[in-house]
Amino acid sequence: MCPPPALYAGQDGFDPETWVTQAAGPLTTEIIGLHDASPMTETKSQSRTRPGLRSRLHGAPLLGKLGPGLITGAADDDPSGIATYSQGGAQFGYGLLWTLVLTFPLMAAIQMVSALVGRVTGRGLAHNMAQVMPRPLVMGLLALLFVANTINVGADLAAMGAAAKLVLGFNQHAFTLGFAFLSLGLQLFIPYRRYARFLTVLTFSLFAYVALMFLLPLDWAAIGGGLIGLQPMPSEQAATTIVAIFGTTISPYLFFWQSSQEVEEVDQKPDEKPLLEAPRQAPQAIERIRIDTIAGMALSNLIGLAIMIATAATLHAHGVTNINSAADAASALKPIAGRFAFSLFALGIIGTGLLAVPVLAGSAGYAVADAAGWKTGLDNMPWQARGFYSVIGAAVLLGLGIDWSPLDPIKALYWSAVLNGVVAVPMMAALMVVACSRRKMGDFRARWVLGGLGWLSTAVMAAATVTMLYVNLK
Repeated sequence: MCPPPALYAGQDGFDPETWVTQAAGPLTTEIIGLHDASPMTETKSQSRTRPGLRSRLHGAPLLGKLGPGLITGAADDDPSGIATYSQGGAQFGYGLLWTLVLTFPLMAAIQMVSALVGRVTGRGLAHNMAQVMPRPLVMGLLALLFVANTINVGADLAAMGAAAKLVLGFNQHAFTLGFAFLSLGLQLFIPYRRYARFLTVLTFSLFAYVALMFLLPLDWAAIGGGLIGLQPMPSEQAATTIVAIFGTTISPYLFFWQSSQEVEEVDQKPDEKPLLEAPRQAPQAIERIRIDTIAGMALSNLIGLAIMIATAATLHAHGVTNINSAADAASALKPIAGRFAFSLFALGIIGTGLLAVPVLAGSAGYAVADAAGWKTGLDNMPWQARGFYSVIGAAVLLGLGIDWSPLDPIKALYWSAVLNGVVAVPMMAALMVVACSRRKMGDFRARWVLGGLGWLSTAVMAAATVTMLYVNLK
């Protein structure tokens, strides 16, 4: 249970990290509903006015705590990420499953820090980073982020078009164009609250990959060994794939998106304010962020594991080890696992792409507009936040151009991963400086556990980037 609200009014001894890192007891309570176990007697009149299933689900305590973190975690499994996990499973079997076990606490920590910075200060990451880094450096990093996100958008749209062609059999470019304008139109003209619910619903498309596992014969002993790293892979190819998995799970655009969504949540609720202004809201806000972020990152890594296990059990087991895209993985799966498994994989690519493209473009919009001091927010109409929506539109349309350009989308995706790795390290360092600063965060600054995990994530990402550059340049 939470202590009295007075403890959150800035008194000495208050440590918000206690609430961020405490055990998942409250989560269990929320799931089984023990917080409201008092018996009730229902009259016929009350029975007639009972809310429908949709209202009851919307008002469920646990579901009410899921939002920005869940969407962020699900968006991490975009078609480009699916290609990375598929390559890992196809090339190395179950041998690299441990990477997703290792990245889970690091990913959860850095995303929790991102969310807390937005919720505590009421401002996005770009604004806060500019307080601890020279502005020209911030703008340079954001320019690289925009380029990387745009390439990623293009690769994801191309993968969605290819997956639709595999299922329906015609005109990849038309599908790619349709997905691009559908995504852009939703961002431009659908109010934030409705749009956020749409993205939440799309997270269910990820369970196609969990369902896929139940269609396949699995070697659970080998899976267990892979999860704890009993199958060492001492090769340059394995090192490159490990770095790619780290780069896929810990990406800069996720930091900006979740932080900005926390700011949006505050802006959309008149009774909520940044925690620096309303510290009494801390217990509920921090518990929600903790549950939301852990759930989102757990979902992200669970889906990554499902994809690696499925491709290891099928493609690797049949000698198919070279996968260049998510569509390649779906196509290779068809003759081995059957049409239903192939269709699940392909439809999952489309669903995750519809979720990820808005997050990639939107995070670029939030980052650039926040740094430039422009009005931001998906609840505004395009003419109310022209700069913000111009960046989003440019990211989608320029990304769409990759599908018609002579650029190899796989090579473009590789260089976007390189850019993301280069950009991530200084951004993560700046993020941790902000999160640990009493001047910026007050009593809500990251302490030993959360701060330590955040800095460890930064160090791991730096080591991964150096390794990637070393392996590919030597």
